[in-house]
Amino acid sequence: MEGVVDHEMRDVLTRVGGYDRCVTEFVRVTSQLLPERVFTRFAPELEQGGRTSAGTPVYLQLLGSDPKVMAMNAVQAQNLSPLGIDLNFGCPSKTVNRSDGGSALLREPERIYHIVAAVRDAVDPSIPVTAKIRLGFSNHDALDEITDSVFRANANELCIHARTREDRYTPPAYWSAVKKISARAPIPVVINGEIWNIEDAKKAQLDSGCEDIMLGRSALTSPDIAAMIKANSLGENHQAMSWDETLAMMFNYLQKSQNHHPIFVSNRCKQWLVFLQRHYPEAKVLFHRVKRLKTSDDIFNEIRAYQNEVCV
Repeated sequence: MEGVVDHEMRDVLTRVGGYDRCVTEFVRVTSQLLPERVFTRFAPELEQGGRTSAGTPVYLQLLGSDPKVMAMNAVQAQNLSPLGIDLNFGCPSKTVNRSDGGSALLREPERIYHIVAAVRDAVDPSIPVTAKIRLGFSNHDALDEITDSVFRANANELCIHARTREDRYTPPAYWSAVKKISARAPIPVVINGEIWNIEDAKKAQLDSGCEDIMLGRSALTSPDIAAMIKANSLGENHQAMSWDETLAMMFNYLQKSQNHHPIFVSNRCKQWLVFLQRHYPEAKVLFHRVKRLKTSDDIFNEIRAYQNEVCV
């Protein structure tokens, strides 16, 4: 979710409710000790107790391949009292993989062990260290070895995106491939991938044997998906957000985000509208109205005009 789930997005989504935890975009760790300001840039929540305004805990996510340097940066981050440190071994980006990061490490499970162990040993035991992986790089053959490397390193939790790196985000997700792992895991295992609605959540949990789920892109297609899933699990009703409510939320987010680079509002508005089309057909109409606009003022004016014409 690099470039998508920034702290403003985490703020608006957790205000809707249903989320027990968030993870930041990954902080790329190469060969240097990063200054604390880098961590607070990715996770401004560190300056307010490591939680969003709604009180949802936020874990700081690190991505790198050198155990010693990863441990050094985890210790540096520890000075800011993060509520948890998450290690990314799942990113399928070609750029990241060419730089020996993310899912490239799935081809070398022993290196995953050394990275997780180094970070776990370096930070205070009170700070959870979690890891996210995929089923493998090109197939599932090494899944047992990969997961065992995380377990041996004493991670506190493992999240599995139920696709390989080569699958990227192409459906389906192979939730059932995780069941043998969750059945013998000494730590909680979280299922992730292709969970778009309540029915998907139930099936992912059943097929994988996992109690907990992680949501990614689906949070942008249905901002209240976590609240719906949680309410359903408790036998409660949740009134799905209307298009008017969703658009108002997006508009508020864009206004809070307009101090980023000059075309941030334009790019993020179009990106989010594409996601929203999965559940809100009205989003397609608005997307075509803004798709050629560049400035934030033009975007805001067009959304207001749309709201005056359509929303009630």
